[in-house]
Amino acid sequence: MDQTRLSAQRFGDTAQSYLESPVHARGADLDRLRDLAQTDRPQRVLDVGCGAGHASFAVAPFVEEVIAYDVSAPMLAVVAKEAAARGFVSLKTQQGAAETLPFADGQFDWVVTRLSAHHWSSVSQSLREVRRVLKDTGRLIVIDIVAPERALFDTVLQSVEILRDASHVRNYRLSEWARFFEGAGFELTESQTWKIPLVFATWIARMRTPELRAQAVRSVFLEAATEVQEHFAVQEDGSFEIEAAWMEAKPC
Repeated sequence: MDQTRLSAQRFGDTAQSYLESPVHARGADLDRLRDLAQTDRPQRVLDVGCGAGHASFAVAPFVEEVIAYDVSAPMLAVVAKEAAARGFVSLKTQQGAAETLPFADGQFDWVVTRLSAHHWSSVSQSLREVRRVLKDTGRLIVIDIVAPERALFDTVLQSVEILRDASHVRNYRLSEWARFFEGAGFELTESQTWKIPLVFATWIARMRTPELRAQAVRSVFLEAATEVQEHFAVQEDGSFEIEAAWMEAKPC
């Protein structure tokens, strides 16, 4: 099974839990996205890898059209049902992969992606596609988990992520993101980070991680060096903290 199909399957099985997840449904980043959309009033917005649709819901009241785009048909069904319940007539759904966007050149004022890019098969290819469909005056907003620059911490993070979720590809370092943007024809204009606390039990349950893999995640964290445990603020039950980033870029 290729990476795109694996992601579609994994997230199709857990769509409702991502709609209800506090980590995904709330956050200062969503508030900021909502405020920015209310101020800028972009006409057309593309939400790539929309997941349960929270970024799309944030901008929907202030735009003419937002397309929630994802590889998972069950996830999109959840988004469409919730959008209808909220009365978001501007929101449409469409299925597909980030690496092949089925839209004409220069169609969107904004492209947004939130907590999705670490599942993409090729970030470089996806960003080239984003650049193609984005207007020359457009705005790209990427919100995602980022890896530490230090190799030891990076390795531990990727290890627990792939154990928890087989569809995980990589949480990229900020330095890697800078190269991705440059290679796809973007100028990085802003980057801010913050910590997200994760409760181990709900983090594992959200992806229905098998118990054997869950035990392996605990083992990686609880047997790691003290400096690793301190960096991720690991608790006795396996709960920990990860770093997220808000990155804005414009075509150059």
